[in-house]
Amino acid sequence: MTAFSGTPRVGVTLALCCLILLGAMPVIVGGRPAGASALTFALLYSVWQLVFSLPLTLAEARAGKGGLFRSGLPEGQRGAILGTALFTGVLFALAAWAYVLGFEKVGAVNAAIALQIYPLLAASLEAALFGRRKSRTELLFTLLIVGALFHLATGGRWRMTGLSPWFAVALAVPVLWAVAHVILKETLVKTAATPNEVTTSRLVIVVLLLTPLALAVDGPAAIAAALSAPMIEVFALAMGLAYYVELILWFHAVRHIDVSVASSVTVPAPAVTLLLSIAFLGATAEAYQLTALTGVIVGLLGLMWASTRRAEPADRHCRAATDDNPR
Repeated sequence: MTAFSGTPRVGVTLALCCLILLGAMPVIVGGRPAGASALTFALLYSVWQLVFSLPLTLAEARAGKGGLFRSGLPEGQRGAILGTALFTGVLFALAAWAYVLGFEKVGAVNAAIALQIYPLLAASLEAALFGRRKSRTELLFTLLIVGALFHLATGGRWRMTGLSPWFAVALAVPVLWAVAHVILKETLVKTAATPNEVTTSRLVIVVLLLTPLALAVDGPAAIAAALSAPMIEVFALAMGLAYYVELILWFHAVRHIDVSVASSVTVPAPAVTLLLSIAFLGATAEAYQLTALTGVIVGLLGLMWASTRRAEPADRHCRAATDDNPR
């Protein structure tokens, strides 16, 4: 069997599609009609995500391509994976709720910019948990991102009194994502699961957790009312479809290009959100938002450049070792 050979043009095209979808999702959430709370809407779009994931999951199972439950792992490891899936499922369920609530309270543009802290959080967790230290250049760009987000959270006033508590809800989303993704990457790396299997398994747990939570918090009547409102269902369907397609396109994009390249393509997602918000939600671009957006984009691109530059000597060393001792 030959190794998969990616096509850079295909990878960049898929990453650009992810950029559009990532920019559009906050607008879908922000533009939804009244009649469904953040929790109920999170449940509805998660159900639609699960529905859209099932055809490919079933097709993979019939073709014998799946491996999540057929990877030949010992029972002890299966139990550990199940525990990890349940724990990360809780994190993803909370993130789905916080995603809608955060965008609802602080606005689509502000929350979209806040989400861009995710790569920084993931790198910080890896450094803390696995000893992957950062260079001075990376720390400098990290400070730039933190400063830009503080500028955004305080409305450009740089005073703690202007800090919105709801901004913490928006920031909770990338925090939950980062923790869950780091755990999944390190724990499930030995399974033969396909990207779609991982996505579907996660969504099953999210729906199972959000359903009783929504019934307890919002009540059956509120959920029934949302289900009977056609426009709410249209927006939930659109959000579920956009979210699911973005995940699948991302997984396939990184088969053709490096994650760092794909990530750099999607960095301007908040700019897309800003343009779409102006066009469809009647939003206006504030100076502090543009300043924060510029700082975050420059900081993230700088982090990617610095981490890639630092990795090059290690890559050359690995290639030399491989040439000296081929296996």
